[in-house]
Amino acid sequence: MGVAQSVISPKLVDRVKAILMKPKAEWPVIEAEQTDISTLYRSYVIPLAAIGPVATAIGSALIGTSTLAGAARVSITTAIVGAIVAFALALLGTYIVAQVIDNLAPQNSGTRNLTQAFKVSAYSSTAQWLAGVFALIPALSGLSILGLYSLYLLYLGLPVLMKVPQEKATSYTVTVVVVSLIVFIVIAVVSGILIGAAAVATL
Repeated sequence: MGVAQSVISPKLVDRVKAILMKPKAEWPVIEAEQTDISTLYRSYVIPLAAIGPVATAIGSALIGTSTLAGAARVSITTAIVGAIVAFALALLGTYIVAQVIDNLAPQNSGTRNLTQAFKVSAYSSTAQWLAGVFALIPALSGLSILGLYSLYLLYLGLPVLMKVPQEKATSYTVTVVVVSLIVFIVIAVVSGILIGAAAVATL
């Protein structure tokens, strides 16, 4: 019980509620906070980024996907390996997106600051990470599209934290999204290869 409380802290819950329900008011609060990347990883990124991989592992191994031949499930080993790989890549992806945000800031009349960029990357991903819970029941996995709300959070956060003029917020957001998509496609391919290799190894 104590471990669960330390991971799902009231502060974490309050931040999730605030960034989802009143992002315009919350981004200035986030911008003013004094923190560092390692603290953000421990207190926010790790607990939330784990939701999708854990839900996917449980859903694919215990519930399975309905097919014409019945419920198709993966082995527990494959599910666990898949969750570990997906979780690790989610943590890496958050940092890579922060680097993209930071490096593109000057091109959009903004100010480089990796910590602030990491805040944007982490907090804007909130909706995406929470939507991962739908993977718990594969039949509901289509609802993960709700995670697209993260794009709106990104759009609101970039001007505030990276000091980008509001008129450049849209082009900045689009550029970050495009570059990040390329990164995540690569991550998805690598993840698929690793998980596939694990599945073959367990046969």
